[in-house]
Amino acid sequence: MQSIETLAPPPTKTDAWLARFINDPRDVPFLRLSIMTTLVTVPFAIALFVPHVFSWPLAAVYTLTNAALFLDRFILMLHNTSHRPLYRRRYRWMNHWIPWVLGPFFGETPETYYAHHIGMHHAENNLADDLSSTMRYRRDSIGGFLHYYFSFLGTGLVSLAAYLRRKKRTRLHAKMVAGELSFLALAAALAVFVDWRPVVVVFLAPLVIVRFLMMAGNWGQHAFVSADDPANNYRNSITVIRCRYNERCFNDGYHIGHHVNAGRHWSEMPSDFEANRAEYARQGAFVFEGIDFFGVWARLMIRNYDSLARHLVTLEGERPAHEELVATLKSRTRPIPG
Repeated sequence: MQSIETLAPPPTKTDAWLARFINDPRDVPFLRLSIMTTLVTVPFAIALFVPHVFSWPLAAVYTLTNAALFLDRFILMLHNTSHRPLYRRRYRWMNHWIPWVLGPFFGETPETYYAHHIGMHHAENNLADDLSSTMRYRRDSIGGFLHYYFSFLGTGLVSLAAYLRRKKRTRLHAKMVAGELSFLALAAALAVFVDWRPVVVVFLAPLVIVRFLMMAGNWGQHAFVSADDPANNYRNSITVIRCRYNERCFNDGYHIGHHVNAGRHWSEMPSDFEANRAEYARQGAFVFEGIDFFGVWARLMIRNYDSLARHLVTLEGERPAHEELVATLKSRTRPIPG
């Protein structure tokens, strides 16, 4: 069985020209996506602020268009370009375009994603000091997830700021605070002096929705944690293969491989997994086929372990009995004291 997803058509002459501006030619899809969001999302959003233009039906069209065409891909573009800067040194100022200009239209306040994901999550690896750690929760509990989400929504920024100060990451802390204050100042000014309704549609609703999606995704990514070895990337993360999510979102499903080597290029993820299947099997890694992280999260919320077991990949050897797989899955969702 192969897991390699179809990612993109062969490069064109336009791709070759675009590649002149970026560090890695394989990241041309990011440049194309950032151009498309700049040409479609930004003008549409600005139009909602024009006097006498806003209407709730038009706002719904804007929201659905953004969600259907760009949202998931934008978030994973932000993820990848946070790990590996997109633009070459002479154009490095353009690396601010995605997080500072485009990010707020997709629920991502400037610098906060980088501070949380790079500065904290990867450093702490879902262990006790990780502010987004799933370990202390029962990971098949709706109540547990809601507490996880609303804690992040309510106190996440304060906790992240305190974490960065405690770890003496002062530059990262300053950039995050500047990004948050800039976002709030812009939203407040537009609400007071222009119209509060497009502020809600363009900036505030995406903020709440995207933070929910990010927490649900992280919950799925780190739902099955081994109490015996919670620091082991093969046993505190999962990988999902052969699903549409990987095709749209730059192989983000290969989450174990990403934690093993956060700097590995997204295009190399499938081949790295195939080359190391034996190691995944030896480590007892959980790999799911045909569902993504949100599918894992949704099944956990209704405790549908039968479906999860059916999607669980046997990496080598004879497949265990269904009941045994269900029991193994359940054993890895229990709370783990920090």
